Amino acid sequence: MSSHIDATKIENDSLRQVWSVSEFARRHRLDADEEKRLTALFGLFATKQELLANAQRPCQFR
Repeated sequence: MSSHIDATKIENDSLRQVWSVSEFARRHRLDADEEKRLTALFGLFATKQELLANAQRPCQFR
């Protein structure tokens, strides 16, 4: 069974926050190369959703 979902009722404003790319990289412990890549991709600022979707971090184990 399907139902209609009103998009205005489920807005998530926390993902629309605009962050500094350097601040995001620092908080998520990204290396300098990844920060540089994100800066080239978005500029100095981007939304939290864009940064979370595009940040890449190598595995820390093994």
